[in-house]
This record gives sequence, C-alpha cells and structure tokens, in this order.
Amino acid sequence: MVVDQAGQVRGLTPVAASAFTGKATQLRRRASVIMLTLFLGAGLAHASEPPAATETAGGPAASPAVTAILPASLGITFMDGSNSTFLFEKDGKRFLVDLASREVREVTQPPNTPGKTEHLHAGSSAGSPAQIAAAKPINQGQTLTTAPSPTKTESRVYTAGDDYLFALPTGRRLERHGLIVNFNHRFVFDPFFTGKSKGHTLGGLDGIPVASFGFRYGVTDKFSVAIYRSPSLVGRPIQLTTGYDFLSEKDGHPLNAAFRTSVEGRNDFTRDFTLNFEGIFSRSLTRRAQIYVVPTVSLYNRPLVLADLYAPPPDLLGINTFSIGVGAAVDIRPTVALVAEVMPTVVNGPEIGIHRPAFAFGIQKKVFRHAFTIGFSNSPGTTTSQRAGTRATFLGDPSADTPSGMFISFDLSRQLF
Repeated sequence: MVVDQAGQVRGLTPVAASAFTGKATQLRRRASVIMLTLFLGAGLAHASEPPAATETAGGPAASPAVTAILPASLGITFMDGSNSTFLFEKDGKRFLVDLASREVREVTQPPNTPGKTEHLHAGSSAGSPAQIAAAKPINQGQTLTTAPSPTKTESRVYTAGDDYLFALPTGRRLERHGLIVNFNHRFVFDPFFTGKSKGHTLGGLDGIPVASFGFRYGVTDKFSVAIYRSPSLVGRPIQLTTGYDFLSEKDGHPLNAAFRTSVEGRNDFTRDFTLNFEGIFSRSLTRRAQIYVVPTVSLYNRPLVLADLYAPPPDLLGINTFSIGVGAAVDIRPTVALVAEVMPTVVNGPEIGIHRPAFAFGIQKKVFRHAFTIGFSNSPGTTTSQRAGTRATFLGDPSADTPSGMFISFDLSRQLF
C-alpha cells in the first residue's frame, strides 16, 4: 500500500481504498476539533498549570504538569455522530460551528416551546433536529449578536412617508446625518374645476407653477436644520429652520412631539423678516393611519400677494398671527396613502387678507426613501408663514379660495442619505 503526494491510496482495491480514505478524513476532522478546543482553552490551561520546574542541582528538570480541561468549562459540546461540528455557548447563546464549511449558525429555540431554555452540560446531545434546522447563519466577521425584533409598540406606529402632508409638516424624525430634499409645485393660476379647455392645458399643468425647494439635515437623530426657498411670485423668501424632536411613539411615548423655530426673509433674505414658532404633534391611530395638529405663531407676518417676477416684492406691514393646522394620513395600500389638511388662521387672519382657511387633499406614493404626492389645494404658499394664505389673497379675488378655485399641486421628497 502506497499513499502518493496527492493523498491517494494505491495498492488497494477501490473499496478498501475508499474506506481507508474516509477513515483518514474522520481522523483529520476530529483532530481539527481537538486543536480548536485546545486553542480556546489555552488561556485557562496556562492560568491553571503550576510554574515550570527548574533544573535542580544534581538532577534533570522535572516534567511540566499538564492540566486537563473539560470542554463544558469552555462552553463546548461535541455532537453525537459528527466529526466536524460542535456547539459553542457564549453569553447565554448557542452557536453551531461547522469546521468543514467554516460556517457559524446561532441555534434558536425549538418551535412550539416559547420561553424554554436548555443548558448544555458535558456529554449532552446537540439538541433536537428542529433546533439545528432553526439555526440562523452568521456571516464571516459578523459579531455574534442578534438584532432585536420589533416590539409590540413599534408595530402599532405609523411611519410618515414625507416631510409634509401637503404644506403641513409631519414632524418625521430624520436620522443622524440624514439629508432630505423637498420640491413643491403649485399651479395656482389655473383652477382645475372651472374655466375652459382644461383638457388642452392638462388641468392647469401647462400653466406657470409656484415652485419651491429646500433641504433638511439631521445634525443628530433629534436635532435638525433646514433651508428653504420659494420663488419671486410670492416674494422670493428664504427660510432657515431649526427643529428638535422631544417625543416619539417608537420610543414608547403616547405621541410624537417636535418643536421648530424658523425665520423667513423676503427678497432673498434681505428684508420683511418673519419669525415663526410651531409645535408638531402627531399620533398613530393604527400602523396605517396618523393624525396631526400643528399650532403656529408667526411674528410680523405679511399678506401672501402676487409679486412682480423681476422687481423687488412690495414692502408690507408685519402683523402677528396664530394658525392651527390639522391633518391626517391613511394608508390604503402598504405604499399608498390618502392625505388631507386644513389650516385656519384664528388670530388676525382678516388683517392679512385670509377669510377662508387653506386646505388640500391628495394621494401619496411612498417608495423606499422617495415620496410623491399629488392632489388639489387652494394655497400657493409653502413656507411656515405663507402656507395659511390662500389663492384669494394671492390673486386679490375674494372668491378664488373656494372649492371651485382649487388647483393641481404636487410634492416630491427624496432622502439622499
């Protein structure tokens, strides 16, 4: 019998050679298990063995003492009938180690035995087949920990798909270092439900839009900053915002609560400044619906009037106002929601030309970090102070903010990272 360099056995019959090779493979795998066991227990063995004997006068040095280590003391249990797998226990968790495939799997609780815990002892079996089948794979280099499953509270919490319903903020919490870009379009000059040839103008989409855009950045998971600009037709205001999220339903609180303060400056932040304070409160009715209440104080607010595209906006007297926005979002599909909002100005509304509340409704599609909302509104404003203004003030027509004067609007939101 000869064993060549490739490990093939020559000089035996094929049946005898196969049996000999299989036996050799089993011996190599058992040796691998023993070597790994000795490696894991090297630290304990080193600590438990006595100091090495030194050579005494007139005689040779005594042989070093060797202390046997029980596998169970290292959390290791060998599996019956296997030469390449064993169970390893660490921090109350059990892992199935396969030396042949170099895979590590976490052994979960067997089915239909909630709350049952089995402790491994020396000589115990590896567990039921159901336990081994339920083992979860762990990639190479992955920390031996498992992510917590969603709690019962989190399963009842609604997740807003956008920073806004339409113009009313949802108070959605932004992750640390997350960045969101928002685009808003209001086709205010062409009402959808009245007028001629609406089919030829696509319901007003061929008209001139009032288009605004901005960015919001999460400094932390609770504190955020934002910058936002609306066009020259509404006075070209630039708005700077800071916000802080105090409460979150996902943390076990009964509602979500955030506070934001912002300053708007018209004519590209050069004059006619308005200071805003708003609280954003929301509560999930189920995981498919949420309601919103947004009280807002605006100091030195101005009427929302149509401005010249190229000339500076008119210099108007500032008046303090108070509005209360109310809204709701209801998912009719996992990624489709119906949204609606209304924002009456309850203090000094007529003084800035508001005689009817601003309102809007539509449908929202949510795809990963992107949201698209399309619907109808009677307000061209999207900044904090201007969102309560209506089309009647903007065009100087008292009847332009009735339901017949609603126009197409849409919002785009994208979380870049």
